[in-house]
Amino acid sequence: MEVKATGRYIRISPQKVRKLVGAVKGRPVEAGVNALKFMPHKAAGIVGKVLKSAVANASQNASMDVDSLVIKNIIVNDGPMLKRFSARARGRGARILKRTSHITVIVDEG
Repeated sequence: MEVKATGRYIRISPQKVRKLVGAVKGRPVEAGVNALKFMPHKAAGIVGKVLKSAVANASQNASMDVDSLVIKNIIVNDGPMLKRFSARARGRGARILKRTSHITVIVDEG
């Protein structure tokens, strides 16, 4: 039985999070948490937090064995963008897009 956890409206670009996803997808949960702990990226801490939430959901709600869980999939979708303007030469304005992410972690017994 699959169990998932979702982190929504996280203020980091989805492109930066997707770089890390391949490193932990398909691994056991314990190995994935350890790998994320030692990565020097901001996104690693965020994905680790959502992963721990999925593990907690599996143990509390579905009564699964935490030691046998495997990271089945991590999905990173675009959230809404905060649109800002920055002043440019000759009275112009340049648009700045502050991107957000929706991160979904799916764990399953393997």
